[in-house]
Amino acid sequence: MSSLFSWRETRPAPGAVVAPDERLPWPQTAAMGVQHVVAMFGSTVLAPILMGFDPNVAVLMSGIGTLIFYLLVGGKVPSYLGSSFAFIGVVIAAKAGAAGIPGALGGIVACGAVYILMGLLVMAIGTRWINALMPPVVTGAVVAVIGLNLAAIPIKNMAPTPFDAWMQAVTFVSVAMVAVFTRGMVQRLLILVGLLVAAVIYAVLANGFGLGKPLDLSGVANAAWFGSPHFVTPVFEANAMLLIVPVVIILMAENLGHIKAVGAMTGRNLDGMVGRAFVGDGIATVVAGSVGGTGVTTYAENIGVMAATKIYSTATFIIAALIAVLLGFSPKFGALIQAIPLAVMGGVSIVVFGLIAIAGAKIWVDNKVDFSDNRNLMVAAITLVLGTGDYTLKFAGLALGGIGTATFGAIILWAILGRGGRK
Repeated sequence: MSSLFSWRETRPAPGAVVAPDERLPWPQTAAMGVQHVVAMFGSTVLAPILMGFDPNVAVLMSGIGTLIFYLLVGGKVPSYLGSSFAFIGVVIAAKAGAAGIPGALGGIVACGAVYILMGLLVMAIGTRWINALMPPVVTGAVVAVIGLNLAAIPIKNMAPTPFDAWMQAVTFVSVAMVAVFTRGMVQRLLILVGLLVAAVIYAVLANGFGLGKPLDLSGVANAAWFGSPHFVTPVFEANAMLLIVPVVIILMAENLGHIKAVGAMTGRNLDGMVGRAFVGDGIATVVAGSVGGTGVTTYAENIGVMAATKIYSTATFIIAALIAVLLGFSPKFGALIQAIPLAVMGGVSIVVFGLIAIAGAKIWVDNKVDFSDNRNLMVAAITLVLGTGDYTLKFAGLALGGIGTATFGAIILWAILGRGGRK
C-alpha cells in the first residue's frame, strides 16, 4: 500500500513532463488538483441536473469513484471519474417507469455489475487483441473524436447571448496567453489562472457596466458550509435494467480510449491495465448508483488538462478526489463553483476539448501513421466525421451515438480494411 501513496518529488524545468509516479511539491500538487476539479466540475454537475439527480451526490461519488479506480489500477493510470453523459437518455426514459428515479438507479447498478464482469473477462483472456483491434490510426482517431464530439456543448449551449459568446472568446484567449506568455507554476496552472482572469473581466463588464447577466454570489452566501447530500436507494426493475445495461458498451469504449490516450501521452504501455480499469470503473458505478449518483466514466476533460500541463502525476488526482468529496458535503463550495459564469466555463471547455482533439493527432504523429495508405486514410476520415457529427444508430431501445459509433466504427472499419491496402 505504501507504494500506492508515495511519489518521487520532482522540480522539473518549464515544459518538462511529470510522470505518473512523480509529483511536484505538495503545494503545487494541490493547486493542480484544484485545476482538475475545475475542469471536471461543469460536466459532472450538468449530467445529474439533466437526469433529475442531486448534483452534490454526483460530485461526492465522483471523488469516491476516483479513489476506487486509483486503488484498482494500482496507482498506475492518472484518471478522474465523473458523471457519464452516456446515461442521460436511457435514465430519462427509465424514470418514466413505475419505479421512477430508484428504478433508474437500479439500472445503473446493474450496468456497473456487467461492466465489472467484462473487466474480469479482459483480465482473464489478456489484452493482446487490443493492439490488433486498435492500432495507432484507430486510437488517434478515437481520442480526437472525444474532443470533437464535445465541441458543440460550449459553442451551442454555453453562450446564450452575444455578450456570452464574446466572453467565451475572452476566456480562451486568456488561457492561451497564460500558456504562452507565462512561466513556471503559473504556466502549469493555465486553465485555472485563465479562468480566474476571465471571471474578473466578466464581473467588471457585467456587474460594473451592465453588459451581461451579473455575477451572482448570493447562492454562495446563503449556502451552508456543511450538509448531507440527498441519498436515494435503488429499486431493481427489469425494464429499467434492460434499458440501461447496454450503456456498458459505451463506457468500455470511453475507458479504452482514455487508457490508450494516457498511454500515448506518458509513453507507457498501459494495455495491461485495461481489465483492471474496467473493473474499477464498474465498481465505482455500482457504488454511485447505490446511493443516488450517476454512472461514472473516465473524464476526457482531464486528458485535456494533462495534455496542456504535461503533468501526469497520479497524486494530483488523489487531491482532486478528496476535494470532490469535500464539495459533496459542502453546499457552499459547490455553490461557489456553480457561480462561475456559464460563458467563462464555456471558454475553458473550448480549450480543454480542443486539447483532447490535438492529443489524438499527436498519437498519429508520434507513431508516424502513413496517410498515403488508403486504409489509414479511410479509417481516420470516416471516424472523425462520425464522431464530430454525432452519427447515431438506434437498436433495441439503445441509441449509440457520437463517441460510441465512432469508436466501434473505427474498430470495425480497421478489421474490414486491415487486410487490404498497401503491402
